[in-house]
Amino acid sequence: MKIFILKKSFLIGLLGLFSLQVFPQQNYELIIVGGGASGTSAGISAGRLGIKTLIIEESTWLGGMLTSAGVSAIDGNDQISGGFYGEFKHALEEYYGGPKNMATGWVSNTLFEPKVANELLQEMAAKTPNLTISFQSAWETAVYAEGKWRLTYQKGKESIIVTSTLLIDATELGDIAAAQGLRYRLGMDARDLIGEIYAPAEANNIIQDLTYVATLQDYGKGTDKRIPKPANYDPSEFACACAHADPTTDNAPTLDCEKMLDYGKLPNGKYMINWPNCGNDYYLNIVEMNPEERKKALKAAKAATLRFVYYIQNDLGFSHLGLAEEEYPTADGLPMIPYHRESRRYFGLVDFTLPYVLNPYTAPNPYYRTGAIVGDYTIDHHHKKNPEAPAIDFIKIRVPSYTVPLGALIPKGHKGLILAEKSISVSNIVNGASRLQPVVLGIGQAAGTLAAVSLKAKKSPSEISIREVQQALLNQGAYLMPFIDVAPSSPHFQAVQKIGLSGIMKGEGVPYLWANQTWFYPDRIVSEYELVDGLRQLYSELKDFWGASGADLTGERFQVILEKIKSNTPLLEIAQTWDRAKLPGKFTTEKELTRLEVAVLLNELINPFGVEVDWEGNFMK
Repeated sequence: MKIFILKKSFLIGLLGLFSLQVFPQQNYELIIVGGGASGTSAGISAGRLGIKTLIIEESTWLGGMLTSAGVSAIDGNDQISGGFYGEFKHALEEYYGGPKNMATGWVSNTLFEPKVANELLQEMAAKTPNLTISFQSAWETAVYAEGKWRLTYQKGKESIIVTSTLLIDATELGDIAAAQGLRYRLGMDARDLIGEIYAPAEANNIIQDLTYVATLQDYGKGTDKRIPKPANYDPSEFACACAHADPTTDNAPTLDCEKMLDYGKLPNGKYMINWPNCGNDYYLNIVEMNPEERKKALKAAKAATLRFVYYIQNDLGFSHLGLAEEEYPTADGLPMIPYHRESRRYFGLVDFTLPYVLNPYTAPNPYYRTGAIVGDYTIDHHHKKNPEAPAIDFIKIRVPSYTVPLGALIPKGHKGLILAEKSISVSNIVNGASRLQPVVLGIGQAAGTLAAVSLKAKKSPSEISIREVQQALLNQGAYLMPFIDVAPSSPHFQAVQKIGLSGIMKGEGVPYLWANQTWFYPDRIVSEYELVDGLRQLYSELKDFWGASGADLTGERFQVILEKIKSNTPLLEIAQTWDRAKLPGKFTTEKELTRLEVAVLLNELINPFGVEVDWEGNFMK
């Protein structure tokens, strides 16, 4: 792993000043560089919240890895699909006639055609007020001075100057933040430095393999869609491609070439070719190259993918599977960009590392109270094409679902920048889970919402109310705690989320196959001690109260405990709150209360979510 500090270029600053004298200037409140998964989500979220927003995107598509990179199979969050990701998923389901019609391959329950996803995202963006998108636009300079951004970008032969108060770096590789001289990490972290027992003893510069995906179309038996034989073709490169076993099991690999292809089978007879085992993963670290160097280096990754396509067509006998025509607006039929699994990782207000994923409640700080994005996919690293990569069995790092702290999106040392995509403050190991599509869409939504709250308050992102941002996200139906058993469709979703964010009532995390879980257990009866122990961390009035037993909590005992915090809370007030919240049945002194009922009553009667937290998750009462 490297840690870098880049100095601002004096020349870039001068170019920006000179260009101001020549070209017209457009003013926005928020600029987002990159219209990928997070950039699109951020722009739509900010625009809906009333912020005059500009997205600058190099291609003609929105969606990044979901579309332009062809990774059109969602990894994770299938049962916790809230917020913008849930909206996007619902749009796909409507287009294809239901979720069953998208469960076409075994890697995911949600597979789709890249061009369809782009069209849906473009429709959503077009309906968003306050949002402007400049396609086929490449940023050139970005200068932040006196609380204002001045950014120059090239669109065709025209250079355009735009200004804003805030900027979101939604580039694939964290390029804007690098140009500001911010410190970042690249590669694997050292075990002792990062505090992760699974990390290598020494840091290195190795990142995950990238993939140049191909989308194939089934043109029917008897057709011949074979591509010309690529240079340097050697079938031994792909000799184990048909051998597969689920790494979360102890099953031995079986040879099944059709199963390999069905891994990424898409609707309408198409196939996503994004295969790690002797397939088209490719080790290439282009992060610190300039755009021209990247373009040249990526030719090798493209060539590897074409060799794999040729192998599938010729050596495996699937000559009727050809590159999907008119899927991408490219001359070679391949996606516009590769699938980058790793980026620069910047130092944020907090650093989201493995201990906070393994058990958020016993980690050094209660970051979960500042949660803004959820994920449930396991730690998944791709290093099969790099023999120099340390032999770490990432699949064996068993984690539950998790919540990403908001402070990981705010870089240290910059008042006007918000991090998105894969550049947030996470460890190399945790990036193996946070890099996946639903999480990155959530990162974008959180970034756009954070920007909106900051701009409306006229404060920098590091100065705003965390609770205000969380409330704005909850209002958009986003999960902040990954409770699998209380969905946004529940009338009590927000109450459960808020009580979970307070830590008064905790979830139970379960490492489970490829879709890890955290359960709230809303119907479970609460004990007196469980309630008091949860409240004690926030309310000093209960610090020395030991009058709670392990017995089931009744309505009568709830009132006794509540009065220690909020005096003069009669049973009638609790009963009226019960009815107002439309809880089932009637509140009585004898009734044994469930976790959901207690969460709703606490949220209504004492509002513990109203107590602010700092970036480490500590209460600021």
